[in-house]
Amino acid sequence: MTLIENQPAREYPDLLGTLEPFAAIDLGSNNFHVIIAMERPNNRWQIIDRHKELTRLAQGIEETRVISRQSLNRALRALERVSQRIRNLPKRNVRVVGTHTLRTAENANEFIRQGEAVLGHRIEVISGREEARLIYLGASHSFEHRSRNRLVVDIGGGSTEIVQGTQFQPNVLRSFHIGCISMTDRCFADGKITAKRFRRARDLALDELQPFRFMFRSQPWEVAVGTSGTLQAVQFAINGLYSAKLITQVALAELIQKLCDLGHTEKISEDICNQNRAPVFAGGVAIVDAIMQTLGMDELHVTDGALREGVLHDLLGRTQHNDIRETSIQDLVSRFHIDVKHSERVSDTALDLFQQVQHAWALDEREEKNLLRWAAMLHEIGMDISHSKYHRHGEYLLQHLDLAGFSQSEQRRLAILVRAHRRRFPLELFVENTTLSKLASLLRLATVLRRNRADHPAPPYSLDINDSGLALSLPRDWLRDHRLTLMDLQREVAYMRSAPYQLTLSLTNSSK
Repeated sequence: MTLIENQPAREYPDLLGTLEPFAAIDLGSNNFHVIIAMERPNNRWQIIDRHKELTRLAQGIEETRVISRQSLNRALRALERVSQRIRNLPKRNVRVVGTHTLRTAENANEFIRQGEAVLGHRIEVISGREEARLIYLGASHSFEHRSRNRLVVDIGGGSTEIVQGTQFQPNVLRSFHIGCISMTDRCFADGKITAKRFRRARDLALDELQPFRFMFRSQPWEVAVGTSGTLQAVQFAINGLYSAKLITQVALAELIQKLCDLGHTEKISEDICNQNRAPVFAGGVAIVDAIMQTLGMDELHVTDGALREGVLHDLLGRTQHNDIRETSIQDLVSRFHIDVKHSERVSDTALDLFQQVQHAWALDEREEKNLLRWAAMLHEIGMDISHSKYHRHGEYLLQHLDLAGFSQSEQRRLAILVRAHRRRFPLELFVENTTLSKLASLLRLATVLRRNRADHPAPPYSLDINDSGLALSLPRDWLRDHRLTLMDLQREVAYMRSAPYQLTLSLTNSSK
């Protein structure tokens, strides 16, 4: 793989005074999209750059379950070009998300590892439900319509998302395992287009959609909005052929007949569809037809806003103290009847420990601190199932619940911290993640120091880093009056002997 040395990193001058640029990168199954925007003073943003790379990452994956070597190399070359666009942006202002193909491919980790090295940024794989939420957010902010209730449809290369919501709030979210590439692989792989193949493609899509037909039909929506390249391409074709500005069932039926008359993807002309999309166009059209039939749509509007715009809105929210992840954490605290006062005490102690070792351990002030705080707030979530092995119950819940705003890797790290906060240190969960084991060590100490659940100040401790790991100092006279805490700490010293950072306990002669 060769880096492009003759292209300078793109500069984004401060167009609006002291404000910063932000970038959202969507690693889709068909295309990679980049959007760069400048924050504006009134909690809005101005798009200053867009970029798209055709990758066909999902090509052939329906049969093999792996990203082909050809697709992987093509995608990595695309990321080299993408990296030129974001190289000069602050790392905290860039978010890269992966979707269906990176959720399902058996060799996704290989691509993620190499892709992160090329980009210099973490690639966050998001769940289908989170993808749907972000798509709705992006579409709702870009579609100007007087309606309050709307249905948003996005057809990607490997999956299709359908969301019903009210204004900017999604209510019902579903992700379906059908996309324009996967449907093409199943029904139009050799490029031939016939009515029989269209019926088969539509039936396959209907089979996925029908179980959720009533779910969406029972929800109020005044307007249906489509987003993504597939629906934009369908609208372009219908407008060019029939001068229709909306996608309707009648116009769609005529388009399908036109494609069947052509008989092959190679005969699809530019006035119908961009030649880069032509090979997967029929698969996408069949899915649109199935959706409109299933949900009884008369017409479908199309907007530019999609996943990348949703990611950008979410990213800006995080910088403006409007992080949806905070809402998700608070919802879990309420839903699973967590002792809020105790969790807040553990959280405060964990953050104090964090501050004492942050510089020595080079811990990130924002993301890693947030992760520790959230784990502290949720460390007892498993108790709502059973006190016995509640740390394991908590791990399972946090790994499998749908948490708005969280990527799959973020949820996994949160689950690991909750699992590791007590009993044996599960060293096998921390392979290649030394930072997470540091946070786990701090959370374990915080839970021990606050185990008595008393509503009074924490003991006068200090925490330092030494050659073997952590050195915790406590006043001798305080421990003499708190024998149970001393026993808990001694037990923790034993547990931590198998951890990457061992714990030593020192007794001082006076409190601070």
